[in-house]
Amino acid sequence: MRLTAITATVHEFSLRLPLIERPTTRRVVFATVETDAGLAGHGLTGAVLPAAVKAAIEQDLAPLLLGADPEATEAIHDRIARTLNPRGFTGTLCHAVSAIDIALWDLKGKIHGRPVAALLGGARAACPTYVTFGFPAYDAETLVRVAEAELAAGASALKMVVGARPGGWREDLARIRRVRAAIGPEVALMIDANCAFDPFSARELARAAAECDLAWFEEPLAANDPRALADLRRLGGIPIAVGQMEGDRYRHRALIEAGAVDVLQPNVCYGGGFTEVQKVAHLAQAFNLRLDNGGGWPLHNLHAMAGLANGGAVEFHLDMRAIGETLFEDAPRPANGTVRVPDRPGLGLEPRAEVLAATRIL
Repeated sequence: MRLTAITATVHEFSLRLPLIERPTTRRVVFATVETDAGLAGHGLTGAVLPAAVKAAIEQDLAPLLLGADPEATEAIHDRIARTLNPRGFTGTLCHAVSAIDIALWDLKGKIHGRPVAALLGGARAACPTYVTFGFPAYDAETLVRVAEAELAAGASALKMVVGARPGGWREDLARIRRVRAAIGPEVALMIDANCAFDPFSARELARAAAECDLAWFEEPLAANDPRALADLRRLGGIPIAVGQMEGDRYRHRALIEAGAVDVLQPNVCYGGGFTEVQKVAHLAQAFNLRLDNGGGWPLHNLHAMAGLANGGAVEFHLDMRAIGETLFEDAPRPANGTVRVPDRPGLGLEPRAEVLAATRIL
């Protein structure tokens, strides 16, 4: 079996988040690989320079990979690295590789009639979940209302965004305290700064918020600076989580060697697909570090977290969850804090052709 076509399209989704009047938009790149046996696999990546990612897939990756054995994912990764960027997968190339690698694993599962999670090792049939609910657009009262609504709907762990309010870290602290008081001490609560803080602000928030028993402080510092993250981690009190946008295993290794991380968060849609994330998972296992999904896209990352022995929780980010349930037939949904792997070949995700057509912008 050989690859005969590799294509990519850019799509824009308009989303309604709970209790926010204005819709939000998110762009994704949808990739498809086809074979001479009539089988196809599909992959997806996020919103970083989508036009450039599409161009990289169709102008650089496709000519390089057409005619290759679609099951030879290690050989394909090696060919891409040696030919296009031997200095490591970063930026546009990494996102393009992610979409193609996911599509190849989806295809591989269809060839063998097994879910991707099973091909990765089949460690479990279901994974714990957490819900990212706490967006900066919410005022403190609305933030609490949405948290309570998610708990009532079955969520057992919650994550809120910090570092994006006009009042700085002090306002974030007040918001964290309001949510913790509302949800009680038993519900896991995480915070995510999306690399927004300078070291001083991150340190002050970490010190003050330690009383709130937070499960982790995600991407607290600009550029995920390993040295500054290690300094922050030495304060103790809140575990440090990073990794969702890191391009390859070498960057994760640098974070580990610096003593900068407690929770590694590789994401198949951003970090090189299943082939690369599997290597990062093995690194985490070797260093006795926790592994969880960060960066959303739960329907794809579910297979990594379920397939690998040390896989952890799957993030159901509200807008990415909405895209998945819009785009795919029978998308898996969390129930009572867990989500099950679809018992279907590949990713178990059948894209809706009418949605792809309606949302396509490039």
